[in-house]
Amino acid sequence: MAAGHDHGADKHAVNRRRLAIAFAITSTILLAEIVGALVTNSLALLVDAAHMLTDAAGLGTALFAAHLARRPVSATRTWGYARAEVLSATGQAAVLLAVGVFVIIEGVQRLFAPPEIASAGLLVFGVIGLLGNTASLLVLAAGRNANFNLRAAFLEVVNDALGSLAVILAAVAIAVTGWTGWDAVAGILIGVLIMPRAFKLLRETVNVLLESTPTGLDLEDVRTHLLECSKVIDVHDLHASQIATGLPVLTAHVVVEPDSFHDGTLHALLDDLQQCVAEHFDISVEHSTFQLEPAGHAEHEHTPHT
Repeated sequence: MAAGHDHGADKHAVNRRRLAIAFAITSTILLAEIVGALVTNSLALLVDAAHMLTDAAGLGTALFAAHLARRPVSATRTWGYARAEVLSATGQAAVLLAVGVFVIIEGVQRLFAPPEIASAGLLVFGVIGLLGNTASLLVLAAGRNANFNLRAAFLEVVNDALGSLAVILAAVAIAVTGWTGWDAVAGILIGVLIMPRAFKLLRETVNVLLESTPTGLDLEDVRTHLLECSKVIDVHDLHASQIATGLPVLTAHVVVEPDSFHDGTLHALLDDLQQCVAEHFDISVEHSTFQLEPAGHAEHEHTPHT
């Protein structure tokens, strides 16, 4: 047990280190792009800098959430701060959606009155941004599926890299055609790239906060497996939710045969139920809770049963 715990702690430390490095790189690129936007008068670069600002804030929040998640459980916080990563990812996704809407509106307005753009400077700062974002992607890639927090951070850096690429393409197009509206087109493209990914992440994290059934878990399938266990008559009040990434929980009232309370098989039956959901649905024994009750017990409870 100790070895497994240490291994988990090491993994969390590596993930925090990845976030810290990505935060440092993103903050550096942000400063460079602010200078570049002022020098070149580019909307695409300004918008990408604004996007980088939200991403730097998001990565900082993610880093703080990762720190909170390490805090131990207590009598008042029985899950500790495990859900901090979900709250952080939700906030990041919401901000990204808002940035995407702003970018599209501002870009459309600039299409009708494109300002003068210094394409050479735009190209230089676009390349700086792309190189920095590529470095961040390499740092975060290995751990991007570890939890919602790292996934949100990875998506933000992906969007940053695509934004920097759009800035580079806009700079080349302006230099070739002389039409500075390409800068607004690049800005709109950045907004369009931001929104679908942000919306998907926001939907998933809100589902966790609403304690929806975890994705891919069919409660009717769970019920069917539980009913196949020896001496189980019925299953009601079956609920499943997700505390954080990789932490599903399940509770159920299980009606069992009356003799189970007298013949010494109740303990083995509880083991069977917990082992059933652990093997078939990847819900750990520690996070499945069953109330074993005789037939007719539900009649004493006041709420309808499902």
